[in-house]
Amino acid sequence: MAEAVVKRVTLAVTGASGAQYAMRLLECLVQAGVEVSFLISQAAQLVVATETQWQLPAKPQALEAYLTEQFAAQPGQIRVYGKQDWMAPVASGSGAPAAMVVCPCSTGSLSAIATGASNNLIERAADVALKERRKLILVPREAPFSSIHLENMLKLSQMGAVILPASPGFYHQPESVADLVDFVVARILNQLGIEQQLLPRWGEAEPQGK
Repeated sequence: MAEAVVKRVTLAVTGASGAQYAMRLLECLVQAGVEVSFLISQAAQLVVATETQWQLPAKPQALEAYLTEQFAAQPGQIRVYGKQDWMAPVASGSGAPAAMVVCPCSTGSLSAIATGASNNLIERAADVALKERRKLILVPREAPFSSIHLENMLKLSQMGAVILPASPGFYHQPESVADLVDFVVARILNQLGIEQQLLPRWGEAEPQGK
Protein backbone atom coordinates (compact mmCIF):
# COMPACT_ATOMS: atom_id res chain seq x y z
CA MET A 1 0.00 0.00 0.00
CA ALA A 2 1.39 3.42 -0.95
CA GLU A 3 2.33 5.79 1.84
CA ALA A 4 -0.06 8.67 2.42
CA VAL A 5 0.93 12.04 1.02
CA VAL A 6 1.90 14.18 3.98
CA LYS A 7 3.38 17.28 2.33
CA ARG A 8 1.83 19.84 0.00
CA VAL A 9 3.70 22.20 -2.30
CA THR A 10 2.60 24.63 -5.00
CA LEU A 11 4.84 24.49 -8.08
CA ALA A 12 4.41 27.33 -10.55
CA VAL A 13 6.21 27.37 -13.89
CA THR A 14 6.61 30.68 -15.71
CA GLY A 15 8.11 31.71 -19.03
CA ALA A 16 11.82 31.96 -18.28
CA SER A 17 14.35 29.58 -19.78
CA GLY A 18 14.97 26.54 -17.60
CA ALA A 19 11.94 24.30 -18.09
CA GLN A 20 14.16 21.30 -17.31
CA TYR A 21 14.44 22.47 -13.70
CA ALA A 22 10.65 22.56 -13.32
CA MET A 23 10.02 19.12 -14.78
CA ARG A 24 12.80 17.49 -12.78
CA LEU A 25 11.57 19.19 -9.61
CA LEU A 26 8.05 17.92 -10.24
CA GLU A 27 9.43 14.41 -10.72
CA CYS A 28 11.36 14.57 -7.43
CA LEU A 29 8.39 15.98 -5.50
CA VAL A 30 6.17 13.17 -6.73
CA GLN A 31 8.79 10.56 -5.84
CA ALA A 32 9.01 12.07 -2.35
CA GLY A 33 5.27 11.61 -1.84
CA VAL A 34 4.48 15.32 -2.01
CA GLU A 35 1.06 16.53 -3.13
CA VAL A 36 1.66 19.14 -5.83
CA SER A 37 -0.59 22.00 -6.93
CA PHE A 38 0.76 22.66 -10.43
CA LEU A 39 0.39 26.04 -12.14
CA ILE A 40 1.86 26.91 -15.54
CA SER A 41 1.70 30.08 -17.60
CA GLN A 42 1.03 30.18 -21.32
CA ALA A 43 4.57 31.46 -21.93
CA ALA A 44 5.94 28.55 -19.92
CA GLN A 45 4.01 26.12 -22.10
CA LEU A 46 5.91 27.50 -25.10
CA VAL A 47 9.25 27.30 -23.29
CA VAL A 48 8.67 23.69 -22.25
CA ALA A 49 7.86 22.76 -25.86
CA THR A 50 10.97 24.59 -27.09
CA GLU A 51 13.50 23.38 -24.52
CA THR A 52 12.34 19.83 -23.82
CA GLN A 53 10.66 16.82 -25.41
CA TRP A 54 7.56 17.32 -23.25
CA GLN A 55 4.33 18.11 -25.11
CA LEU A 56 2.09 19.43 -22.37
CA PRO A 57 -1.66 19.61 -23.00
CA ALA A 58 -3.08 23.12 -22.71
CA LYS A 59 -6.24 22.24 -20.74
CA PRO A 60 -5.77 21.80 -16.96
CA GLN A 61 -7.72 18.53 -16.76
CA ALA A 62 -5.82 16.97 -19.65
CA LEU A 63 -2.50 18.23 -18.28
CA GLU A 64 -3.28 16.78 -14.87
CA ALA A 65 -3.95 13.36 -16.38
CA TYR A 66 -0.84 13.60 -18.55
CA LEU A 67 1.51 14.53 -15.68
CA THR A 68 -0.02 11.89 -13.41
CA GLU A 69 0.71 9.23 -16.01
CA GLN A 70 4.17 10.49 -16.96
CA PHE A 71 5.41 10.66 -13.38
CA ALA A 72 3.50 7.62 -12.07
CA ALA A 73 1.84 9.82 -9.45
CA GLN A 74 -0.85 8.62 -7.11
CA PRO A 75 -4.41 9.62 -8.08
CA GLY A 76 -4.93 13.21 -6.95
CA GLN A 77 -1.25 13.73 -6.08
CA ILE A 78 -0.85 16.30 -8.89
CA ARG A 79 -3.56 18.93 -9.19
CA VAL A 80 -3.42 21.35 -12.12
CA TYR A 81 -5.22 24.70 -12.00
CA GLY A 82 -5.88 27.24 -14.76
CA LYS A 83 -4.59 30.79 -14.65
CA GLN A 84 -8.01 32.23 -13.77
CA ASP A 85 -9.18 29.47 -11.41
CA TRP A 86 -9.83 31.75 -8.45
CA MET A 87 -11.59 28.94 -6.54
CA ALA A 88 -8.38 26.90 -6.41
CA PRO A 89 -7.10 26.24 -2.86
CA VAL A 90 -3.83 28.05 -3.65
CA ALA A 91 -5.77 31.33 -4.04
CA SER A 92 -6.69 31.42 -0.36
CA GLY A 93 -4.66 31.55 2.81
CA SER A 94 -6.97 28.96 4.37
CA GLY A 95 -6.35 26.38 1.62
CA ALA A 96 -2.91 27.00 0.16
CA PRO A 97 0.01 24.63 0.81
CA ALA A 98 2.68 25.65 3.30
CA ALA A 99 5.27 26.20 0.56
CA MET A 100 5.40 27.50 -3.00
CA VAL A 101 8.13 27.36 -5.63
CA VAL A 102 8.16 29.44 -8.82
CA CYS A 103 10.60 27.58 -11.07
CA PRO A 104 11.75 29.04 -13.31
CA CYS A 105 10.62 32.52 -12.33
CA SER A 106 10.57 35.00 -15.20
CA THR A 107 11.53 38.58 -14.44
CA GLY A 108 8.01 39.60 -15.43
CA SER A 109 6.56 37.27 -12.80
CA LEU A 110 9.18 38.49 -10.33
CA SER A 111 7.99 42.07 -10.88
CA ALA A 112 4.31 41.16 -10.59
CA ILE A 113 4.87 39.24 -7.36
CA ALA A 114 6.95 42.08 -5.91
CA THR A 115 4.13 44.56 -6.54
CA GLY A 116 1.27 42.28 -5.48
CA ALA A 117 -0.35 42.46 -8.93
CA SER A 118 -2.31 39.18 -8.59
CA ASN A 119 -3.47 39.31 -12.22
CA ASN A 120 -3.45 35.50 -12.52
CA LEU A 121 -3.45 32.49 -10.23
CA ILE A 122 0.35 32.21 -10.11
CA GLU A 123 0.70 35.80 -8.93
CA ARG A 124 -2.18 35.40 -6.47
CA ALA A 125 -0.75 32.18 -5.02
CA ALA A 126 2.60 33.91 -4.47
CA ASP A 127 0.81 36.86 -2.88
CA VAL A 128 -0.94 34.44 -0.51
CA ALA A 129 2.38 32.83 0.42
CA LEU A 130 3.83 36.25 1.26
CA LYS A 131 0.86 37.53 3.24
CA GLU A 132 0.60 34.29 5.21
CA ARG A 133 4.37 34.29 5.89
CA ARG A 134 4.75 30.91 4.20
CA LYS A 135 7.75 29.57 2.31
CA LEU A 136 8.09 31.18 -1.13
CA ILE A 137 11.05 30.13 -3.27
CA LEU A 138 11.69 32.05 -6.48
CA VAL A 139 14.10 30.60 -9.04
CA PRO A 140 15.02 33.34 -11.53
CA ARG A 141 16.98 32.46 -14.68
CA GLU A 142 18.19 35.58 -16.41
CA ALA A 143 21.53 37.12 -17.40
CA PRO A 144 22.49 39.81 -16.84
CA PHE A 145 20.16 41.15 -14.17
CA SER A 146 19.07 44.75 -14.54
CA SER A 147 18.76 47.13 -11.61
CA ILE A 148 14.99 46.62 -11.80
CA HIS A 149 15.41 42.85 -11.44
CA LEU A 150 17.81 43.27 -8.53
CA GLU A 151 15.56 45.77 -6.78
CA ASN A 152 12.60 43.40 -7.10
CA MET A 153 14.66 40.51 -5.72
CA LEU A 154 15.82 42.63 -2.78
CA LYS A 155 12.24 43.73 -2.09
CA LEU A 156 10.99 40.15 -2.14
CA SER A 157 13.87 38.92 0.00
CA GLN A 158 13.01 41.57 2.57
CA MET A 159 9.42 40.27 2.52
CA GLY A 160 10.69 36.79 3.40
CA ALA A 161 10.90 35.12 -0.01
CA VAL A 162 13.92 32.94 -0.84
CA ILE A 163 15.71 34.03 -4.02
CA LEU A 164 17.40 30.93 -5.42
CA PRO A 165 18.84 31.68 -8.89
CA ALA A 166 19.21 28.79 -11.30
CA SER A 167 23.00 28.90 -10.99
CA PRO A 168 24.50 25.39 -10.96
CA GLY A 169 27.72 24.80 -9.08
CA PHE A 170 30.62 22.70 -10.27
CA TYR A 171 32.31 21.48 -7.09
CA HIS A 172 30.47 18.14 -7.45
CA GLN A 173 32.19 17.64 -10.84
CA PRO A 174 29.07 17.33 -13.03
CA GLU A 175 29.32 15.00 -16.01
CA SER A 176 26.12 15.93 -17.84
CA VAL A 177 23.45 18.56 -18.25
CA ALA A 178 21.26 16.41 -16.02
CA ASP A 179 23.84 16.75 -13.23
CA LEU A 180 23.65 20.55 -13.54
CA VAL A 181 19.87 20.46 -13.42
CA ASP A 182 19.96 18.19 -10.36
CA PHE A 183 22.26 20.64 -8.56
CA VAL A 184 19.63 23.37 -8.66
CA VAL A 185 16.74 21.00 -7.95
CA ALA A 186 18.60 19.62 -4.93
CA ARG A 187 19.02 23.14 -3.53
CA ILE A 188 15.27 23.73 -3.90
CA LEU A 189 14.45 20.44 -2.17
CA ASN A 190 16.82 21.35 0.66
CA GLN A 191 14.97 24.64 1.11
CA LEU A 192 11.70 22.74 1.28
CA GLY A 193 13.09 20.35 3.89
CA ILE A 194 12.56 17.37 1.60
CA GLU A 195 15.11 14.57 1.68
CA GLN A 196 17.04 14.22 -1.57
CA GLN A 197 19.83 12.05 -2.95
CA LEU A 198 20.65 14.21 -5.96
CA LEU A 199 23.51 16.11 -4.37
CA PRO A 200 25.50 15.54 -1.19
CA ARG A 201 25.57 18.35 1.32
CA TRP A 202 28.92 20.08 1.67
CA GLY A 203 31.38 17.76 3.39
CA GLU A 204 29.27 14.64 2.85
CA ALA A 205 30.18 11.68 0.64
CA GLU A 206 29.01 11.49 -2.98
CA PRO A 207 25.64 9.67 -3.38
CA GLN A 208 25.82 6.01 -4.33
CA GLY A 209 25.69 5.35 -8.05
CA LYS A 210 27.00 8.77 -9.07
